[in-house]
Amino acid sequence: MASPPDRPDFVPEYNKPDAPGLHMQFDNTVSLYHIVGKEDDFETAAQDIFALLQEAQSEFPDWPRVFYLDIEGHVRDDGRLEEDMIELQQEFLIAAMGKFFTALALPLVSVVNPDDQINDLPDELVLQPPDAELPEDSAWPKE
Repeated sequence: MASPPDRPDFVPEYNKPDAPGLHMQFDNTVSLYHIVGKEDDFETAAQDIFALLQEAQSEFPDWPRVFYLDIEGHVRDDGRLEEDMIELQQEFLIAAMGKFFTALALPLVSVVNPDDQINDLPDELVLQPPDAELPEDSAWPKE
């Protein structure tokens, strides 16, 4: 049965693993689960997530990936998440890294990638300040 034109061909089951790490699911998806700890900053969390993504691609090449995230601490006095953890989800995971996953289940929102998951990962994650010029020699993807 074909999917309606406004839906992806593959919609994964959302079965959040019980423990952080990689987990093969019954539907041949790979679940990646990461918990950002109270002591983790944006850069630590981003590097840890990227390392988990690389491990998933290495162990389960090109399998559909579903990413689950929990965040411990990082809550302001008004009960909302700190700005860097909102940025981690919106700008880093959804906007920049979302194409490497089939779906993302985040504290802010759960989304399904409407396009095919990209499996050609960069060799490393290089973070820089938000206002910095992008380096042409190490920009990815290469044209």
